Amino acid sequence: MHFYTPAVCCSVVVPNPRGGSQSGEGRERERERERERERESPQSVYGNQSASPLGFLHSRATTQTAAASSRSLLIWTTARSETMGEAELLSTPHNIQISEVTCDSFHVAWEMTPEDTARVTHYFIDLSRKEGGEQNRFKHRDVPTKLVAKAVPLPMAVRGHWFLSPRTEYCVAVQTAIRQPDGDYQVSEWSQVVEFCTGDYAMDHLQQLLDKAQGVAGRMLRFSVFYRNQHPEYFQYVRTQCGGAMLPSLKDNSGSHGSPINGKLCGVFLSCNTEFDTGLPPKDSPYGPLRFHISAGHLLNPNAHLYFADFYCMYTAYHYVVLVVAPVGSEGDRFCSGRMPLLDLTANPFLIYVPGPEPTFCHASDVILEVLYTEPLALDQGTLVQISGHHQLMSLSTANAKKDPSCKVCNISVGR
Repeated sequence: MHFYTPAVCCSVVVPNPRGGSQSGEGRERERERERERERESPQSVYGNQSASPLGFLHSRATTQTAAASSRSLLIWTTARSETMGEAELLSTPHNIQISEVTCDSFHVAWEMTPEDTARVTHYFIDLSRKEGGEQNRFKHRDVPTKLVAKAVPLPMAVRGHWFLSPRTEYCVAVQTAIRQPDGDYQVSEWSQVVEFCTGDYAMDHLQQLLDKAQGVAGRMLRFSVFYRNQHPEYFQYVRTQCGGAMLPSLKDNSGSHGSPINGKLCGVFLSCNTEFDTGLPPKDSPYGPLRFHISAGHLLNPNAHLYFADFYCMYTAYHYVVLVVAPVGSEGDRFCSGRMPLLDLTANPFLIYVPGPEPTFCHASDVILEVLYTEPLALDQGTLVQISGHHQLMSLSTANAKKDPSCKVCNISVGR
């Protein structure tokens, strides 16, 4: 006979009358002990690993992470939607205004809503030459292709970003943008395209040209006459149709594109260069076999102003300097005053008047001078002679000649 007290967990073995132990009861006690151990084991309490205390905490943490990720995704999606909504609300810039145009800069302004003014961070500006008289058409209208600038108070000065050419028609459009934290931009629609034309060389640009020309002018040679070569038909026309006077005509577009006299100032072109060995005008000319001579003192005297107008070459080793001679107070003088550098008539590197009982005149030897006189010249004030040259050097003609844009001697950085 045996007893089982769970609290004490002990047993009494009664001897078997046959001298052996009760083995069945021993096996029963072993099974009881195994069941007791199973009841104390975590496996029996929670059934599996995921139901254990550690497994339960792991499962709970995973659930919380998934929930947090879902909330983050929702917040990002909402913010993205709001940002996209803001991009759609950016107004299109309108009433584009171009002002203070020079040969290499301009100011641009436009109108937008006050709300956009407060939040816009950048401007996109697209600029291109106007070609064929047609409105500029952007290859990529949805992205900035030229200039990205931080937002500043308008009007905004645009200079140095492009190599703008003088007297050139351009098309410009603007776009506003908000820079996002990820570096992307929320942008407005492109504005309408507006057109404008850059200006002439300003005084400081012409001064740069003058300084360059001075460096190659060479020594001074004496001369005594200004002269003009033309064909016989020209002088016949002057006699019969112009009252015997060579009348000023509009300066063509030869030379630097930004010269302020191109297409604006009228005058009669003359030369004064002489040959080294004879001190006389050259025997040949690309302009015609007849030559009109007039005394240098008739044009170059204290009653005239001398202006520097241009410095250029035509893909050749020699260079041209354009000067304007205008009687003081004349229409030509008023046009040149303030637009071009005024030269000292008695001390400059190109063309000088030396006063005295018998004034003398000198010209620079290493450049070809083109002198534009702004008043009519009567044929009876000079003489008409046949030149002795046997051929005409038409390659030397500067009529509508284009300046060599690659020459480092006669170009400045603002254009050609």
